[in-house]
Amino acid sequence: MNAKSAISKEIFAPHDERMLGAVQVKRRTKKKIPFLATGGQGEYLTYICLSGKINDFGLTNKKPAQASITKVKQFEGSTSFVRRTQWMLEQLRQVNGIDPNRDSPEFDLLFENAFDQWVANTASEKCTFFQVLHHTCQRYLTDKKPEFINCQSKIMGGNSILHSAADSVTSAVQKASQALNERGERLGRAEEKTEELKNSAQQFAETAHKVRFRQGK
Repeated sequence: MNAKSAISKEIFAPHDERMLGAVQVKRRTKKKIPFLATGGQGEYLTYICLSGKINDFGLTNKKPAQASITKVKQFEGSTSFVRRTQWMLEQLRQVNGIDPNRDSPEFDLLFENAFDQWVANTASEKCTFFQVLHHTCQRYLTDKKPEFINCQSKIMGGNSILHSAADSVTSAVQKASQALNERGERLGRAEEKTEELKNSAQQFAETAHKVRFRQGK
């Protein structure tokens, strides 16, 4: 099981949440730590995760009662994950892709009460997360939608992986429906053939009975 699947199962599933997307990150600028702070837990991996209630993100257009962005950490030497800071999606004010002209792993997230500068594990991982985040904000937020700036057109436009996934699902459903229809037609023809054979056998039996009856006379 990869890290993101493990996070989904360990952090979100027990709370009836579905992880919609995640990106592994590290800070672009080191966070200032108070001089007196001691007892640190060592090195760790950080993930920014987008999640929503399962019932609200089902196969309906119902507006979600809750969608959130959560910072999840995995500390060195541990196989488990820890939920850290969490923001409601409505608290997200701005998503900054840094450079709209190239694939860049850097990005900023601005919330009502926080601002973080991140570097994704890869540029493609950032792009995928941005596509999911943009789609979720546009579909489920009615007011105070966050501003997406300095983002590549493929994130904002019609080339989203979400659209590709939707097209794939639609195509699969159509193929399955066609296969079922064809199977139904084949079964229908088989039933008709069976009925014809049954009628022929019955007619043959009746004819044979009549012949035996005449010969008996």
